[in-house]
Amino acid sequence: MQAAASVEANIMARAFPSGAPVLRCSPLLLHLRHTFTISRSSEDVAQSVLLELDDGELTGLGECAPSGRYEESPALVTRQLLAADFRDVDLFEFDVALGRLGGEERGAMCALDVALHDLAGKRLGVPVYRLLGLDPGAAKETSFTVGIADIDTMVAKTKEAAHMPILKVKVGAGNEIETLEALRSVYRGRIRIDANEGWEPEQAVRLLDELARFDVEFCEQPVPAGAPERLRFVRERSKIPIMADESCRIPADIAPLAGCVDGIVIKLVKCGGMREAVAMTHIARALGMKIMIGCMIESSILATAGAHLTPLVDYADLDGPLLVTDDPYDGVVFDGAQMRLPDAAGLGVALRASA
Repeated sequence: MQAAASVEANIMARAFPSGAPVLRCSPLLLHLRHTFTISRSSEDVAQSVLLELDDGELTGLGECAPSGRYEESPALVTRQLLAADFRDVDLFEFDVALGRLGGEERGAMCALDVALHDLAGKRLGVPVYRLLGLDPGAAKETSFTVGIADIDTMVAKTKEAAHMPILKVKVGAGNEIETLEALRSVYRGRIRIDANEGWEPEQAVRLLDELARFDVEFCEQPVPAGAPERLRFVRERSKIPIMADESCRIPADIAPLAGCVDGIVIKLVKCGGMREAVAMTHIARALGMKIMIGCMIESSILATAGAHLTPLVDYADLDGPLLVTDDPYDGVVFDGAQMRLPDAAGLGVALRASA
């Protein structure tokens, strides 16, 4: 497979003396089933950074799907990971290991954090959900994303996903009313919308008022991030609940959003991995907010890490592996929309035999 071949051809590694771990970073190319368009960008191929953390006996797998929205790239994340010094680090001491990266290297933190959790689970012989004391039976259903396109194409994509009970429809490029009307003519399941910062506050209020008749469950990030009061303006005038995505990257972002939104979207690549994501769930719960675990275009490594956390949250949007044609890993199992967590040690992710 092309994705696996790219891994073999571009491995970069750093080893340390005295039995310290070996880090290997590789590019992982993921080809989308359909061109994926949101209000600010479009792509046919996504690139992740695959991290292998080798302690000499076992290997922990991590991944980062870096976003240019946060001024990160695969090359930058790889440099940050390989520059960190892990000599004399006990890999069970997650905070110490993650501290070797520096302060705000969130993409690199995500890859390392996920690999640390995978390795710890493998060392102890338990799944990550058990490490965290979570009930795998409480894993959530995922939504399935329909990207922006012409209306006929979006209707065709919706029909293709008719078996999925929850759709997330990307909006923010115009024709929102006509698009939702067309999709509702062929789909009766739950619909969520995501504007990806595509509207101004007054425009958002007007559009959400009209879109409410299509029974929209909630709207993600209707307006540009950076000013919670703009989200408050929309929320106070909208019948549709508002979720903060780009406005909520790290734990410190949550408190200023209290009263401005109904909930937050946590993504491992934004916040820095599973450890930070758990912290964010506790803060949001204390402030009475709903929580969704989301994803980028990513392989089953990162999506499975997110799935292990879904017993903690209200909603999930972890369809990255469903949107690509060549994910080289097996991990979380999708029973339609319902996610089934692997019961193997660590994340429970393994390279596919075909890869």
